[in-house]
Amino acid sequence: MSDRNSVYEHTELPSRARTAIASYAPPEKLLAEQLKRYADVQPRPADQEGDIEELDGVVFTHHFADAPGDQETVRWHYVEAGTGEPVVFLHGMPDSWFMWHHQMAALADSYRCIAVDLKGYGQSEKGRGDYRHAGVAEQLVALLDELGIGRFTLVAHDRGAVQGDHIAAAHPWRVAHYVRTEQHLHHFHPALSPHDELIAEAPWSGLMADTARFVVWAYGMAGARPVAEPDLRRIIQEFSYPGITHAVPRYSMNSTFHQEWIERRRDLIPRWRCPITLIQGHDSRTQPREFFTDADQYIPNAAGVEVRYVTAGHFWPMENPEEGNQVLRDALDARPSA
Repeated sequence: MSDRNSVYEHTELPSRARTAIASYAPPEKLLAEQLKRYADVQPRPADQEGDIEELDGVVFTHHFADAPGDQETVRWHYVEAGTGEPVVFLHGMPDSWFMWHHQMAALADSYRCIAVDLKGYGQSEKGRGDYRHAGVAEQLVALLDELGIGRFTLVAHDRGAVQGDHIAAAHPWRVAHYVRTEQHLHHFHPALSPHDELIAEAPWSGLMADTARFVVWAYGMAGARPVAEPDLRRIIQEFSYPGITHAVPRYSMNSTFHQEWIERRRDLIPRWRCPITLIQGHDSRTQPREFFTDADQYIPNAAGVEVRYVTAGHFWPMENPEEGNQVLRDALDARPSA
């Protein structure tokens, strides 16, 4: 039987992981208490080209660019810090470029850090169009073309890694090093993604209507450690720009986590050629660490595979930035992108 016709079987959850997801959603009472702390969060004004802000003692510059896509152009918002070999950061849900700001600040002395708001998120394009991950991945590459970025290191988290997987497969000689984090790889079990259907139905169910509630709910569901209050306030603001709650579910309407997993195993992973570093939250509930210990067996054509862990949950860049910064720097410094 050819691989394309194979039946892909789910991996049984380790007992530790099954216990961890037994109470996936945060209790309603706890959620209500946390929301009181963020009731005063106000919308953040949109940035303009060239706006700067200082975070963790480092200057970040906001940029906008139009790149080919959706038969015309797609409008992108991205933020830069530092100089050196380019490192492109892709965030997950419910985040924006901001989820990487601690790591960008820590790396800015050695690397040109570029964090993009994914299509549908933050201050990037939210109009109707192509929301297939493969399609948006090519639009991201078109953005990099506009920016004159040839070969680069790619760092992608959660839903950003779904698009990162396509980029690494379609442009194997352009991605010098793929740092992939907190997304299903070879092993998968549907119990780990009860939110898949919920996101697809969000425009009708109202799941995202209260953006503060959705962000606090998501971080409470998948996180393992508290996030600093100023950071969570900014995360809420970044997820509150007009149009996000209608645009983001379009991805889930185009595919399911299960379908993504099959495509990844069948079509994408075999085409990865660059060095692969997997950085996982040691205590992640959505991505059990046991599912990644044998990763090198399932990425046959990459120029090396390694797995590193951060003492945190799914949102390790925000939950434990100090350790996360060091783990990421060690991974990048060990595999020069040039």
